[in-house]
Amino acid sequence: MDKGALAAKLKEMYPEITQHGLNLDLEFKPDKDYWVVMLSKGDHRLHTLLDQKDALACLEGTQCVYLGVQIGQFVKNFENYA
Repeated sequence: MDKGALAAKLKEMYPEITQHGLNLDLEFKPDKDYWVVMLSKGDHRLHTLLDQKDALACLEGTQCVYLGVQIGQFVKNFENYA
């Protein structure tokens, strides 16, 4: 799976990443078969995990509810402390 394609799809599915100027980085852990999703802005950081099967579903257009909740909470926390 292409890291760039996954990042682009996540930004498309979760526009708040771009709307709030969040930095998105991804790292695949082949030994665990998951992606580490890293969001940051300033001193604020969020690391969460995305299983390979969920990442594939994402590329097919299926939103990951867990990831959406994590992103939403990060944005909310950032807005509260910014």
